[in-house]
This record gives sequence, C-alpha cells and structure tokens, in this order.
Amino acid sequence: MGFKNFETADEPKFPMQEYLQEHFLEFAPNGKSIRWTHDNPRHPRNWPMWRKTYDVGLICALDLFMFVHFLSWHNCNLILTSPSTASSTAGAAAAAQARHEYELNYTYSTFCFVTLFLLGQSVGNVVLPPWTESFGRKKMYIFSSGLSCICCAVIGFVHSLPAAIVMRLIAGLLSAVPGTIVGGSIEDIFNAQDRIWVVFFWTVASNIGLIIGPIMSSHIIEALNWRWVFFVYALIIGAITGLLFFIRESRCSLLLTHEVDMMRQEIPSLPRALNHDHSPDMRTFVKEALFRPAQLLFQEPIIFTIAIMISIAMSLIYIFTEALQPIYMAMGFSVSQSSLIFMAIGLGTCFSALTRLLDCHIFNKRRNQGVAIKPEDKLTGLAIGAPCLAIGLWWFGWTIPPLVQGPNIPWIVPTMSLVFVGYALTELDSVLYGYISDSYLSYSASATAAVAFVRGIMSGIVPLFTRQMFEGLGANVAVSILAGVASLFCIVPPLFLCFGERIRQRSKFASYSWKIHEELGKDVDDI
Repeated sequence: MGFKNFETADEPKFPMQEYLQEHFLEFAPNGKSIRWTHDNPRHPRNWPMWRKTYDVGLICALDLFMFVHFLSWHNCNLILTSPSTASSTAGAAAAAQARHEYELNYTYSTFCFVTLFLLGQSVGNVVLPPWTESFGRKKMYIFSSGLSCICCAVIGFVHSLPAAIVMRLIAGLLSAVPGTIVGGSIEDIFNAQDRIWVVFFWTVASNIGLIIGPIMSSHIIEALNWRWVFFVYALIIGAITGLLFFIRESRCSLLLTHEVDMMRQEIPSLPRALNHDHSPDMRTFVKEALFRPAQLLFQEPIIFTIAIMISIAMSLIYIFTEALQPIYMAMGFSVSQSSLIFMAIGLGTCFSALTRLLDCHIFNKRRNQGVAIKPEDKLTGLAIGAPCLAIGLWWFGWTIPPLVQGPNIPWIVPTMSLVFVGYALTELDSVLYGYISDSYLSYSASATAAVAFVRGIMSGIVPLFTRQMFEGLGANVAVSILAGVASLFCIVPPLFLCFGERIRQRSKFASYSWKIHEELGKDVDDI
C-alpha cells in the first residue's frame, strides 16, 4: 500500500486504518486524532523489563543521592555549629576551622544551608513538573543532575559563604526534579499493579538517604574534613549524570506526537496525534500548566489532605537528623556511633515489603473476581502505618533521657521504637504518593508537585526551631507533641476508604485524567 492512498484528507478512513494498524496506532474515539494501540511496543508501558528497570532504577538512585546530599550538609551543620560535638570527634580541627571560616551561629547556618535549600526545592516543585509534562522528562533529569554535581564541587572548592549559599539554593531548586518527577515517570512506564512495588522501591530509595546521609557524612568528616563530603557526592552524582544519557524519554504524549509528526512528513493528510499536554503558546502553558499544582492543592481535598500528612510526617526526617544524635550522645554514644541509630529506621523501611505483598494479594483477588481495581484498594498500608507512627513516637518519647537515664532502660528499647517509625514513614510516603499516582494519572507529577511544595516549606521551617524545641521542652515532651499530631493521622485512613471514591468522582482533575487514559486506549488494568 503506497502513500498515494493518503494524498487528500477526503480519502476513506479504512485504508488509513490499515496503515495505522501496521504501525500499532489507531484513531481516537473522536475520529480526528491518532492514539496508541494497546500492544504498541514503543509505548513506555510495553518496553522490555530491562529497559524499565534501568531507567527507573537510575532516576531513583538520583533521587536517593540528591536527598543524601542535602542531609549531608544538615549533618555538617550540626558538627560545625556545636562545640561539644566537634570536640568529641577526630575531625574537630577541621570542623572548628570551617566554623571560624564562615563565622556562623547555629540558627543562621541552618537558615542559609538548610532552609534556603528547601525553599528552593519548593519553588522547583511548582515550576519543573508541569514543564516535563508538556516538554518531556529526560532532558530535565540530565540538566538537574549535571548542575547538582557542579554545585557540590563549588561548595567543596570555593571558600566563600555567598557562593556556598547560592549553590545550596540552586541545588535545592534542582532537587525538585527527581523528588517530584519520578512519580510521573513511574506512571508513564508502569501500570497500577506494577506501581505497587515500583513506588515502594522509590520511597525506600528516598528514605534510605536518611540512613546513608548522616552515617556517610559523619565518617567522612571524621576521616578527612567536611569539604570532602561534597567532593564525594559530586563524583557520585556526576557518574549518575553520565548514565542518564542512556535512558529514554517516557512522556507518552510527547513520544506519540513525535512518531505521528514523522509519519505526517510523508503523509500530510494524516491526522495529528492525540496530545492532551499540547500548549499552543507559552502564555497558555504558563496559565494552564505552571498554575496547575496550586489548583490541585487548593481545589482538591485529597491533595490538600495528603500534602498536610506527608509534610508533617516527613518533617520527622529533618527533626530526627538533628535530634537523634544529641539524644544518643546523652546515653554515651559518640557522633559516629549515634549516626548508626538511623539504621533502625532503615530496618523499619524493609518491613514495608510485607505490606506490598498484602497489596498484591488484594489486587489479584479483585482481578480474579472480575472487580475493577480502585485506588482505594491500595490504602491498606496507610491504615496500618498511621497507628504505627503514633505508637512508635509515643514509645520513643517516654523511653529516652532525661526522663529515663542510662541504667534504667537499655538503649535498644527506644531504638526498637524507631523501627515502627521507619515502617510508618515508608508506608505513608509510598501509599499516599501511590494514591496520588493512581487517582490523578496524567496529572500525577503536578499533583506530586503540590504535595512536595508544602512538604518543602514545612521541612524548611522545622529545622529553625527543632533545637529550641528539644532544649526548651525536653526531648520527652517534644517527641510527645509529635506523637499527639501523629495520633490525629489515624482518622484519615477510614475517611479515604469510605469517601475517597466519591471525592474523586467529583474532582475535575481526577475524573478528566481517567477520561484521558480511556481516550488513549488504556485498559483498566493498565491504568
């Protein structure tokens, strides 16, 4: 069949349909545009498993080390601004030298290098995800990781406070790329059942940064000096940047448009691709895309509730990064020894694999019964994790100094509670982000951006008063306040389970996103 059959737009559609079928394409329901067929091998969800594993594994590694990079400065900040901590380590001279070099007090140092980083991240969370939804993801991954590598190197080499502050602000802006866009990439590549595990592994990768950051930075500072922390991460992120050149673009609408445009060069009468991300001009893009996260945050009850929960729960990461080491040093631990306590949180993270098995069981049971899979079917982890977080915090808060002194309760007792906390944080993170991905589909990156914006603001504010809170109230009361807030989270799971579907059906973005996927020809199991 030659191209002469398509010389005019008035040709019957039947020959054109045959041509499209040869290329695993078909007409959309409107009859005026082209979409993928279910078995199109070029669709990201039909890529070989090795390709999916390489791409998602690499961008999850980027997210992990972006997070580790941030926590490493947080840990440096604790050492550089605490005379008692610095004097207890082998790297005391280097720490004192760096503190003298910048002449920073604790609060100002925290604002410059922690809060500004997270404020930059919050801005990036709003601007960058909609850009990738309209123009693709691969280039943004490469750009962010490459520039982050440069930021690390500059902080290590340049002995200038203004330069370090600027680099931290830029690094914070760039950290929004893997932090929010990975969720969109996962939705591009995997269907609902596969996302159970992929979102879990992504969450684990992010939370493992909590463990690696303080441990690595403590030992590097002890063995060398604080600047080597950033040299090491510059090398790691630089290597990831090189590997990112070999991933594929995964934004489905962009790939479809590119493929159809190539065909239209040979067959001008061919209809255009079905592309809901298309922006006719930059003004329309700014109006519709850049303000989309704000719309989702303030117009969607699900997004607003998830944003508050995740922001408060994940602020515990920054609180513990700052509070755990002094608590365990009061029990007689050194700085490097106390950093190992974060491994208890990591152990709790691993137990989340059991909940994912339960999710798969529920998923398969409903499929065998011929029942449509709903996003609410994967909220079991939230129903278990919310009480575990409250229990873990109450337990930890009343088994640590000054209420409980050394000989009365062994250090292992409060440490065991951190396993519950690690499990709960992973559950809240993976389940709630997974719920966003399943509910908002094509808009999952913008929805994630809205949540990440609130999370960044909250996480940037918390370090400014954590030390004052724990010193003024005492560790027991401070942790008890956190436990009380966590107890309120236990109300959310039954509300989502009972009313989540009804809320989604009334949501403009959630209902439209499901409509898009139906138009794109995706089956229910592929959503």
